[in-house]
Amino acid sequence: MSPSWRPPARIRVKTFGLHWNGDALLAAEITRDDGTPIGVRPLGGSLNFGEPWVVALRREFREELGVELSWIGPPRVIENIFEHEGATGHEVVFVADVEFADKALDAPASLEFAESDGTTRKARWYPMAEIRSGRRRLLPAGLETAMLGGERK
Repeated sequence: MSPSWRPPARIRVKTFGLHWNGDALLAAEITRDDGTPIGVRPLGGSLNFGEPWVVALRREFREELGVELSWIGPPRVIENIFEHEGATGHEVVFVADVEFADKALDAPASLEFAESDGTTRKARWYPMAEIRSGRRRLLPAGLETAMLGGERK
């Protein structure tokens, strides 16, 4: 996400994959324009018109990390209406647990990935204890509740 990103004035449909390493979630930090962290968000992105959410999820992980998903769990759907730097955003988000086909990618402390605008970012493992304690805010809002009341099975 570029430093001056603003949500568009339309509803976007997105898909995010919850990839776990024990009790830690692979996510990227979301920041304000000045670099101040807002929270962390799982990897994924927008659906293209006519593209099923599961196809988009596989495509996003292939584009961002160059990885194939070996398993995708059932989706949870979240409506996310939010403010970012004074602009209102509105998303419908499909979220599902995923596993990488290449288990070696579960080992690094962080993974670099490319956003659609070409910027390179890092994702790392965030322990759920950090999120539950309030030290890290999980985005989109409502995701922790959608993850079975904040508890993984």
